[in-house]
Amino acid sequence: MKNTFKFSTLFLAFAALTVGAKAQSTTPVAGSASTSNAVRFSIGVDAGVPTGTLSNSYNWNLGGSLQADIPVANQLFVTVNAGYDNIYGKKNISGTNLSATNIELLPVKAGLKFFPVSNFYIQGEAGAGFALNKADAGFNKSVAFIYAPQVGYQFNIGGQNFIDAGVRYEGSTQFNSNVDNSKVNFVALRLAYGF
Repeated sequence: MKNTFKFSTLFLAFAALTVGAKAQSTTPVAGSASTSNAVRFSIGVDAGVPTGTLSNSYNWNLGGSLQADIPVANQLFVTVNAGYDNIYGKKNISGTNLSATNIELLPVKAGLKFFPVSNFYIQGEAGAGFALNKADAGFNKSVAFIYAPQVGYQFNIGGQNFIDAGVRYEGSTQFNSNVDNSKVNFVALRLAYGF
């Protein structure tokens, strides 16, 4: 049942990417990212640091993500994002010989991106985070709700290509219903190439 839910969510996310890409038939407008009328894709590297109680046992995270920005109105886009995050555990936690097991997550999110001024955006996404190593991480749930507010800037590098630099806070509900501090929260930077 849980695997079916995971695969269904992934399938729907990628189906939305495909349908959104095919639904756009207008010619893209060169220049400002905020006025593009074509679906834009980006592939990026995500890096960050854990916050809250997670930072007691974990040092940093590294991952990657794919994102589609689908225009719905001038300066407003629907986003669909899927990726991978590896949150690296500390060695010798608090002077002990204990080490934390890395947490491997597959986040799938959707949301809105708004450009209040040219190339500067405010973005909010929500979705599901799938724990790929649930047992090793000590979780009793495979999936948690995740949310991610973000701000960023898109640098035009010619034609419809751009560099997207964004900073976000990503938070989750508990991955272990018996442990109050089993939330996976971090601040991250996403640096992506868009086309």
